[in-house]
Amino acid sequence: MTAKVENIAEQVKALPEDEREEFLSWLAEFELQHSDDWDNEIARDSQPGRRLDHVLQRVRRDIAEGKTKPLDARAALRLGQRSDAPGLDFPSVSGYPVA
Repeated sequence: MTAKVENIAEQVKALPEDEREEFLSWLAEFELQHSDDWDNEIARDSQPGRRLDHVLQRVRRDIAEGKTKPLDARAALRLGQRSDAPGLDFPSVSGYPVA
């Protein structure tokens, strides 16, 4: 933790219980409102010509050249991969359906 974050944490700990509960409610709401930000950034960066394009090209090339193995659907679920993740079409990237 950075010194700034440690300072904030100490201030939160020092709050009276009712104010701490109010702050934690605000923080939970803030997190909920921003929970899709990272997924949306990955989706944007995965578009052709964007930051992750070269990675996806390499993955597709490796698949076409037979350098990969199928990912078991159960393993995909354990890894948290979902076929409905925004902007990330796992079946089209890997060539293997993910349940």
